[in-house]
Amino acid sequence: MQIKKSKVWLAALGACALSLAASAAEPLKIGLVLPMSGPFASYGKQIEHGARLYLEQSGGTFSGRKVELIIKDDTGVAPEISKRAAQELVVKDKVHVLGGFGLTPSAFAAAPIASESHTPMIVMNAATSSITTKSDYILRVSHTLPQVTAPVATWAAKNKIKKVYTLVADYGPGHDAEAQFKKTFTAAGGEIVGEVRTPVKSPDFAPFLQKIKDAKPEAVFLFVPPGEQTIAFIKGFVERDLAKAGIRIIATGDLTAEDVLDGVGDNALGIVNSFHYSEAHNSPENKTFVQAYYKAYPKDRPNFMAVSGYDGMQLIAKTLEKTGGDASGDKFMAAAKGLGWTSPRGPISIDPVTRDIVQTIYIRKVEKVAGKLQNVEFEQTANFRDPGKP
Repeated sequence: MQIKKSKVWLAALGACALSLAASAAEPLKIGLVLPMSGPFASYGKQIEHGARLYLEQSGGTFSGRKVELIIKDDTGVAPEISKRAAQELVVKDKVHVLGGFGLTPSAFAAAPIASESHTPMIVMNAATSSITTKSDYILRVSHTLPQVTAPVATWAAKNKIKKVYTLVADYGPGHDAEAQFKKTFTAAGGEIVGEVRTPVKSPDFAPFLQKIKDAKPEAVFLFVPPGEQTIAFIKGFVERDLAKAGIRIIATGDLTAEDVLDGVGDNALGIVNSFHYSEAHNSPENKTFVQAYYKAYPKDRPNFMAVSGYDGMQLIAKTLEKTGGDASGDKFMAAAKGLGWTSPRGPISIDPVTRDIVQTIYIRKVEKVAGKLQNVEFEQTANFRDPGKP
């Protein structure tokens, strides 16, 4: 009787092993929800470029499974479209992992889909602190606004900037940036002399710039969605002579992302900002990344979104190494927590409690290097967690 039971048990074990092997051999489907059209299309392009670059360097396979990348366009700030795209990817395309999410409304909208289906969801840009609290299946490889704001507030207070006016976009990331800057700056003895929130879509900065000039701060702290708004704000800042009035710009580093710098031009020189990635970051990993990026996409400059797309795919690959190719939700999440590696931006890891990224934040200044505008790092805070969470 005992022998028969043993044979049955061994047969079942063998069947299970065969099933796992078959599962591991199936293509791994990764669905990215990204703004591929509309005013934030550059976000989607950069994240896709980074993701495809890592996939190409990996030979198109993770842990023996061929990777299929499926991309859905959510057009930008359109949560209903983001939710529908995530649903289609999970239900129709049967993806094993969701990723992308260029803006906060997109990530918020997709979170319930990840929870209901137990699908790992890798946030590759959206930066509101609370996003990872919306589902136990969310991991983030980008940044949070409090994480990249606190260091520049500390720097400003230490460098004799006593009065600051804040201007932020009126949505989750802007609210986070505003709250963290005020908290850190005032705790260090600084004073907020004015604050304003601007529309997320197509703001007219002229009246806001006049209010800032009239308040006579020593600096304006700025957070707006990088791209067209950055260019418009800095252009207006120069035209209205705020710099001549002795007002400086301090900001989060997405304001001076590499592709944005090309659009702003020399008006960006001297802007001090804090962020987690610069094309000019001096490390072997980044030099390799930048060279490979320019070879693959010679018309574009790599920025922080490209690195997040790259690291998002790297997180998936490294997690599957731990699970033996098993991408099932609970096993994937357990294996991803606490993972660490050296990114083109520097050492990074996934906080096992918050599932958010832990990374070095750099204080940078926009300078011209070999004829090209770059964010030159001159201070850093290593292993910095999101201060927006307990």
